[in-house]
Amino acid sequence: MEFKEVVGNRRSVRHFLPYKQVEREKIQVMLEAANRSSRSMNADYVKAIVVNRDELSEELRDSLRNPTTTLDLDMAPTYIMWFINLKYPEGTKERLKQLIDHGVNTPSHGWSHAYVDGVIQKTVIDKITGDDFRLNWMGAIETGQAIAQALLAAYDEGLGACLHNFSDTKIREALNVPDHWRRAWIMLVGYPAMGAEDGGQRPRRPLSENFYWGDANTPFESDPAVVAKLTEAKLLQTPSPTPHRFEEIRLFNREFGLPD
Repeated sequence: MEFKEVVGNRRSVRHFLPYKQVEREKIQVMLEAANRSSRSMNADYVKAIVVNRDELSEELRDSLRNPTTTLDLDMAPTYIMWFINLKYPEGTKERLKQLIDHGVNTPSHGWSHAYVDGVIQKTVIDKITGDDFRLNWMGAIETGQAIAQALLAAYDEGLGACLHNFSDTKIREALNVPDHWRRAWIMLVGYPAMGAEDGGQRPRRPLSENFYWGDANTPFESDPAVVAKLTEAKLLQTPSPTPHRFEEIRLFNREFGLPD
């Protein structure tokens, strides 16, 4: 599938086929995508645990719930629990030197092993490890990039997914989660029950409301020709709700004995 179409196909899927299991190889594709995300200092920011819904007891599944993560947990066949590794600065010097040895960080840009030891250690690494706010802020941004790539990979594989908050009070002990892994998101993964369109693209504000050109007082105005091009490439698709969407939901609810 072309990249723009993958981005256009992404939905926050909440209606899964609960009986159709996700193939392990597709999960591997998602994890490889996460592992190839951009990452400052070449550090290992992200950790993830994959579990199938039916491998968890009902008590553990219930312990994950919060006000926004409810029936979805019962329907999605696979969960990926994402965490921020707060020990990511460890080994940074060695990884940066590896990038120099691989010709990524080059002498023309001021990089050398001595520069890492004498400058980067004091001005970057030590400042991060000595500042909890900076440690968590960087970890959250970099982990988010990895999660986003895994999310898009799911749609490229014909799956659906949705990111949720979750309670990790009980699951940490059950899955042996280390103390330095901070909870990020749980990704519910499965085959969408209502097709790839799943009700159409979710509403978004115009570019001019959130993006700017040159300064914060000059909105970025959308070019109709670019809109047409992106519509043809399927990055921009039919907006929600699609025709018959609510009838589609009612029929699904009847099939699975859910309330309307």
